[in-house]
Amino acid sequence: MPYRLHIDIPLNMSEDEACTASIQILGLLASEDTQALILNAIGVEEINYRLGHDDDRQKSNYLQKNENGHVNNKKSRIAVPKLEQIEAMQNLSKLDEEIDL
Repeated sequence: MPYRLHIDIPLNMSEDEACTASIQILGLLASEDTQALILNAIGVEEINYRLGHDDDRQKSNYLQKNENGHVNNKKSRIAVPKLEQIEAMQNLSKLDEEIDL
């Protein structure tokens, strides 16, 4: 069984504010090409996460709600792009810039 890095960040705010803060924090991990390159280089293929509440013993994920406001207990996932995918995205971006010229 693999080891897992568990990070617990207390967010002492309302549920809506905690959701917003969670998305911003997760964006720091996976949105930038440099972070994806570093994560990829050390062998991280995905990041599993959920927003929970200390009083909720069911380990619900407050980032995933249905139309009735019910939460589920499945973790959310960020797939870390492989080096080849990052290079392909950068090449597409360069082509877009050249076409705009």
